[in-house]
Amino acid sequence: MSNATQARLSRLPPRTCNHDLRAYTAVVAAIERTVAKQKFLEFLGQKNLRLTSQRQAIVETVFSTDQHFTAEQLLGWSRKRDKSVSRATVYRTLPLLTESGLVREMDFGKDFKFYDPNYADHPNHSHIICDDCEKIVEFESDKITKLEDEISQQLGFAVKTQRLQITASCEALKKLGACKNKSCP
Repeated sequence: MSNATQARLSRLPPRTCNHDLRAYTAVVAAIERTVAKQKFLEFLGQKNLRLTSQRQAIVETVFSTDQHFTAEQLLGWSRKRDKSVSRATVYRTLPLLTESGLVREMDFGKDFKFYDPNYADHPNHSHIICDDCEKIVEFESDKITKLEDEISQQLGFAVKTQRLQITASCEALKKLGACKNKSCP
């Protein structure tokens, strides 16, 4: 959720039910995804690129999830919307999404890249990546931001963006010997 969205939420009158706040947050998130999708369509227009039915399915898929994804996952999800989506179109569209600044390509040291569809809403968030099951958890921390600012200032720099990536093993794997998030044996 963007800082602007969080600020709007903080100005709301107190609610007696968390369900109302969750519903409101979901509506705001849907609006933010719609705005991001519209920005991408404008970006395509500025580059004189057509919005084909395949690209439309890819764009709809990207901006309807808040999950990190790989190109192959995006291909599978997009084909649920339009069976004609080709691997080549996915691989040609991903660089456009990253160039637009609405999606971030991330390298976690695997044989493939992950893509973060939440980058435009909050570009300075961090990730914990499970080495075993590849689960990715986003988080933001005022303590980390303060520490980054302090260290940067001491060294004579001003923070523009930050990227913190923590690689770990999930507790489920340690405790149970298996993890429900593990996608391969």
